[in-house]
Amino acid sequence: METKQNIRKRIFRLRSQVTDAQIHNDSLAILNRLTDTDAYKCARQVFTYVDFKHEVETRDLIRGCIADGKEVAVPRVRGKDMDFYHLTDFGQLEPGYFGIPEPMRGEIVTWEDALMIVPGVAFDPACHRVGYGQGFYDRYLSRHPDHPAIALAFSFQIVEAAPWEATDILPDMVITEKEIYRK
Repeated sequence: METKQNIRKRIFRLRSQVTDAQIHNDSLAILNRLTDTDAYKCARQVFTYVDFKHEVETRDLIRGCIADGKEVAVPRVRGKDMDFYHLTDFGQLEPGYFGIPEPMRGEIVTWEDALMIVPGVAFDPACHRVGYGQGFYDRYLSRHPDHPAIALAFSFQIVEAAPWEATDILPDMVITEKEIYRK
């Protein structure tokens, strides 16, 4: 089985080769699939990442959530953990941890049943996740187990088998522009 480190290198290389237009178009297709799910339709609150360096774009998701009457919160790294801040305006965001847009002001929220949108480098069809290597989402979700979790990924991020450990928290589903995988 390929190592997490090798998977990360390969997927980062692929991500860098995709055009901005393709990232945007595929992101819109992924978001359309997401908003058709019961998990999204039933959610009153959504925790989501803010996209960075050719991840599935989430700004349209954030705008759509607000338009649909849902509250949105995004993460800010604090040491080895992260807090979620209620996002009401993109002006709250500034480059933070590794340059990733993070809220620099706002209310920290702990909505325990909010839909959690999870980023990742790669996933396999069983929803095993190769993250960025810091464990932020695994730690958060292990302490807050009631969040339904959905990962957003491009089809090129799906690998045959992702290495996993007992401490890994799997998303309930992974949505790509072509397929939905369920654990």
